[in-house]
Amino acid sequence: MSAEPTIHVNQYGYLPDGPKRATLVFEGADAVDWEVATGDGQVVAQRTTVVAGVDPSAGSHVHVIDFSQLVEPGTYVVRACGVESDPIVVRAGLYEPLTRDALNYFYLARSGIKIDQSLVGPEYARAAGHISRPSDNDINQGDYDVPCQPAEDSDKVYGTPWTAGYSLDVVGGWYDAGDHGKYVVNGGIAVAQLLGVWERAARAGGAAASALGDRSLVLPEHGNGVPDVLDEARWELDFMTSMMVPAGEEMAGMAHHKVHDYGWTGLPLLPADGPNTRYLHRPSTAATLNVAAVAAQGARLWEPYDANYAARLLQAARTSWSAAVRHPDVYAPQADGFFGGGPYDDDDVRDEFYWAAAELYLTTGEQEFEDFLLASDVHTADSFPLGGFSWDRLDAIAKINLATVDSGFRDRKAIAAQVVAGAHMIAAVQDAQPFGMALPADGFVWGSNSQILNNIVVLGSGYDLSGDAALLRSAQESIDYLLGRNALGLSYITGYGVTSVHNQHSRWFAHQVDPTLPHPPNGSVAGGPNADTPTWDDAIREKYPDGDCAPQLAYVDDIHSWATNEITINWNSALAAAAFFLAFPEARVSEVS
Repeated sequence: MSAEPTIHVNQYGYLPDGPKRATLVFEGADAVDWEVATGDGQVVAQRTTVVAGVDPSAGSHVHVIDFSQLVEPGTYVVRACGVESDPIVVRAGLYEPLTRDALNYFYLARSGIKIDQSLVGPEYARAAGHISRPSDNDINQGDYDVPCQPAEDSDKVYGTPWTAGYSLDVVGGWYDAGDHGKYVVNGGIAVAQLLGVWERAARAGGAAASALGDRSLVLPEHGNGVPDVLDEARWELDFMTSMMVPAGEEMAGMAHHKVHDYGWTGLPLLPADGPNTRYLHRPSTAATLNVAAVAAQGARLWEPYDANYAARLLQAARTSWSAAVRHPDVYAPQADGFFGGGPYDDDDVRDEFYWAAAELYLTTGEQEFEDFLLASDVHTADSFPLGGFSWDRLDAIAKINLATVDSGFRDRKAIAAQVVAGAHMIAAVQDAQPFGMALPADGFVWGSNSQILNNIVVLGSGYDLSGDAALLRSAQESIDYLLGRNALGLSYITGYGVTSVHNQHSRWFAHQVDPTLPHPPNGSVAGGPNADTPTWDDAIREKYPDGDCAPQLAYVDDIHSWATNEITINWNSALAAAAFFLAFPEARVSEVS
C-alpha cells in the first residue's frame, strides 16, 4: 500500500519577494495539479508540480510546488492530491525576531553568572554555575583555581604524561552544548560568528545596526552604550583569554584546549549542582590560534567602545600567535573524549593559522601577517566545501572577512572572487535539492543543520560581494528546510513553526525528564539528522535498530539523542549569522579593488 501524499512547507513563513516552494511526497510519476488557497477557500495560485523523482536524502519520490508568484501577505494553505499543507504565512520582517532569539540563547548558556529572573522570567532563571572556590566546600566544583589534568590521565590520552603545577581562574564563558564543558575551539567559531554579525551590521548601518544596538537583546549589560551582541561576545572572549598559559611556564601563551568535568554527568543537572571535579586539559595549537583570531577581531570591533579593553585583546592575540608559532603541532587527540568531555580533535591547523593571520592583519595592517597569508597554501585552496565549514575548517571565515572587511590587503579582489565562486557552487547544490536545502545528499553529518546554516552564511557573503540575486534566493529558500520543509515535517528551531522540536539534549533545558525544568528557549536549533551510524546514540538506534534509514530521517526529538538532537553554541551562532543575513540582506560591500 502506498503512503498518503504529504506536503512539506516552511511552517514559519515566506517573504513576499522571496522564493516560495513546497515539497510534495507522492509516488506518482506524472505531474499533478496544485493550488494555494486562502482560509476562506479562495484559490489565489495554481499550476502543476515539477516531478523530481526519488530523493536519496529522503528515500521518497517527490514533486516540487513553486508558488513564488504569490506576493500578497496573508495566511494560506497548499493543496495537492487531496491533501493540504500546514498553514503558511507570507509576510515581511520574518527574520529579525529569529535573529534576536538565536542571539538571546547565549545569555542562557552563560557560565559563572546568575541568569536573572527579571530578564528571562522564572522559567529560565537559575543560579550561577561553577563559581565555587576549592575552599568553599561546595558540592559544585567551580571554575576558580582549576588545576591541570592529572599526569596519569593525560598519559592515557596523549601517549605521554602531561600536567603542570599551576591552576587558573576560568570562570565565565558559555557552556558549549548539553553538558557543562567549555571548549576553546568551539567557543572560537561561535564568538567569531557573533562578532561577524556585528561587523556586518556596522557596515550596513541604519536599521541593521540599530537592531543589534544597546538594549536590543536580553542581557544584564544594558545601558553601557555598547551593542548588545558585542557585550555577549565579550563574555566568551574573557573566558577564552583566561585559558592562556601564564608567563614563565613551559607553554606560555598557549591556550588550554578545554575545561570540563572529570567524568560524564547525567540528565538532568543544573550547572550550579554539578558535583564533579573539573580540570584544564593540555593546551593545543588549534585552541591557541582560536584565541589569536577572535581576540584580534574583537580588538578592532571593541576599539570604538573601550580602547583599553581592545588593547588587552590585541595583546592577547599577539601573545597567542607567537605561542602558536613556537608550538605549531600540539594537537588535541580523539582519545581525549573519555573523561567527561568531547575531544574536538584536529591535527590540521593550517586553516587556523590562516584565520588567525587574517584577523591580525585586518586589525593591524602589519606586513608580517599579510606575508604569511600570501605564502600559505590555504590562500589559493578551495575554502568552501559543499558540506559546509565548521569549527575545524575555518578558512572560510578568514576569507569572508578578508573579502568584506575594508583593508589594503593586496589580494583582496582574488579572495572576494573565491568567496563568490564558493557561493555559486553551494547555490548549484541547493538548486538541485527537492527539499531546497544548501546541502548535498551525502552531507547529513553530526550537526547537519549547522552545516546548512553555514552554507547560508557563504551564500549571504557571496551576495554581499556580488549583488547576484540568485545567491539571495538560494539562501532564502535554504532556510525553508530548517523550518519544516524536510522529510520529517519538523521545524528544527524551537518555537518557530507549527511542529517545532523542543526536547533537545541538555542538562538544564531538560523538561522531558524533569517537568520543573524548561524546554530549550525559542530560537534553539537542533543538530539535525545524522546519517553517520557509528556516532549514533541509543535513542536513535532504538528508532532504527538496523541502522537503515534515509539520511533525512536519521533524527529523533528526544533529550537522550545527543547524536541528532543536541544544542550547541556554534550551531546557534550559525543560526544567528544566517538569520541576520536574511533579515538584512542590504549590507552590500562596495566594489572590491
